[in-house]
Amino acid sequence: MKSRIITIFALCLSVAVMAHRKESYYSKTQPANLKEEKVTRVGFYLHDILSGKNPTAVRIAHDNLTRDANSPVGFGSLFVIDDPLTLGPEIHSKEIGNGRGMYVSASKEISKFTIVMYADLAFTTGKFNGSSISIFSRNPVAEEAGEREIAIVGGRGKFRMARGFVKIKTHHIDMKTGDAILRYDATVYHYY
Repeated sequence: MKSRIITIFALCLSVAVMAHRKESYYSKTQPANLKEEKVTRVGFYLHDILSGKNPTAVRIAHDNLTRDANSPVGFGSLFVIDDPLTLGPEIHSKEIGNGRGMYVSASKEISKFTIVMYADLAFTTGKFNGSSISIFSRNPVAEEAGEREIAIVGGRGKFRMARGFVKIKTHHIDMKTGDAILRYDATVYHYY
């Protein structure tokens, strides 16, 4: 009798396990029930420093065939960044976050200097502390006279599922060192 109860229990357990086994890698698609979309505008300065003893952007690769010894950002060069984000253009202005990622120099002519960049712009203080916006876009740096636009492709925290754009204006650039201070004005569409 005892062995019969154990056998029935084992049989029931195996049926229950089989009933919960997944037959597919995806679930049924359902409406997302997202909150109403919001728009937030944030503005700050990004300091991209290639020179000195404590740079925030470092070249990690370059093409030996196209490297121009006189250019700090030669065609094909790949840089990694950990740039401070500040309220004002001064390096000692209040720091509100950091821009971490990378960019590649994507133009042969310095007069048409363009980078393609990916960066996570994270906020470390204030209302958006712990949140970030992700950018991935072509950035035509040589269009210095006016604003240029890059794409927001995502985000974290309060900017989860973000989309939008960032208008960039060069506040200062040193063409000998590559150091730059850039004004970022982001328009962020998000749900959280």
